[in-house]
Amino acid sequence: MIRAMTGVDMPKIVAVDTDFEDNNLEEAMARDAGIEFEVTHGRTAQAVIDGLLETGADAAVTSYAMFPREVFEACPNLKAVSRTGVGYDEIDVGAATEHGVAVCNVPGYGTEVVSDHAITLALSVLRRINELDADMRRGVWDYARTRPLGQCRGRVFGVVGMGEIGRAVAKKAAGLGFEVVCWSRSLKPGRRTPEGYPVLRLEELLQTADVVSLHTALTPETHHLINAERLALMKPDAVLVNTARGAVVDTVALAQALCEDKLWGAGLDVFEQEQPFDFDHPIMKAPHTVLSAHAAYWSEESGRELRERAMQAAIDAVQGRVPVDCLNPCVFDLSAR
Repeated sequence: MIRAMTGVDMPKIVAVDTDFEDNNLEEAMARDAGIEFEVTHGRTAQAVIDGLLETGADAAVTSYAMFPREVFEACPNLKAVSRTGVGYDEIDVGAATEHGVAVCNVPGYGTEVVSDHAITLALSVLRRINELDADMRRGVWDYARTRPLGQCRGRVFGVVGMGEIGRAVAKKAAGLGFEVVCWSRSLKPGRRTPEGYPVLRLEELLQTADVVSLHTALTPETHHLINAERLALMKPDAVLVNTARGAVVDTVALAQALCEDKLWGAGLDVFEQEQPFDFDHPIMKAPHTVLSAHAAYWSEESGRELRERAMQAAIDAVQGRVPVDCLNPCVFDLSAR
C-alpha cells in the first residue's frame, strides 16, 4: 500500500458493492492519483459501515450499497460517496450534507445507450421479435401465429419524463416515424417543447399513446405512477416500456393487465425488486413481454465513461476539489460544516 511504503497518510477510496467484473480501472486511477484503493462487499447499511470503518475509507464508490443516515453518523472520516449511475435512491443526501459528505452521481453518461434500449424494447414488443425467434427455434415457420404485428408510422409514442434520456428517446422515435407526445412535471400541458412535441396531461397521454415510454426519476410522487388505475386508461393495443426505475410501475398490476389482454405488451429493463430478482414474480408469466436485467445503461463505451467519471468524482473530493457532478457542493464550503 502507498501508506505503508511512504509513511505518509494518503487518502483512501473504497469500492463498495460495485456492479463490475473487477475494479482494475478504478484501482489504476487511484494509483495514478496517489490514492490508496480497496474493495469491500455488502449492500446493507451495517455491511457498509463495517467495511468503511475497517478500511478507514475517505470516500466510497458504489453501485447498489445503502447509505442511509446511520452510515454517515457512524463514519466520521467519510468525505464523499460517488454512485456509478444517475439515480441515488439508496443515498440519504440530506444526512450526507449534514455530515459534510459530498454525494456525486454520473448524469448523462447513459443518454444514448438507455434511449437506444428503450426504442429497442418498444420495437421488439411491437414486432413480437422474441416470440418470432422462439417459434423459429422450435422449428415453427409461421409469423401469423404471433399476430398482430405493429409498425412505427401511424402510431403515437408517448414519452413520460423529458430529461436528457426522455428527449433522446423522443428524437429517435420521431425519426422512426412515430408521432411523439410527452408529459413531464416541469412542462405545462397545452404547450410544445422546443423540439415541437406537444405536452399533454399524463392521463391524456396514457389515453392517446400507442407506446408509453417511462423516463422519470423515482420520487415519492412517482412511486407507482403507473398503477392499475392509470393502466386502465391505456389503449388495449398499447405498449408500456420502462427503462427508468422499477417502482415507477406497479408491476403486479401490469402483469394482471397483460394476462387479461388489456395491453399489446410491455418491455421492461427495471423492476421493483432487483438483486435478488424474484423469478416467480407474476410478470415472468405475463404474455407479450420483453424483459432485460437492468442492462439498458450498459454498453462497453458507456460503461467505461460511467466508471471513469464516478471514480474521478471521488478522487476530486478527497483531494479537496469540487467534483463536476456533485449533488451538494455546499459541503465544500467550510462555513457550511
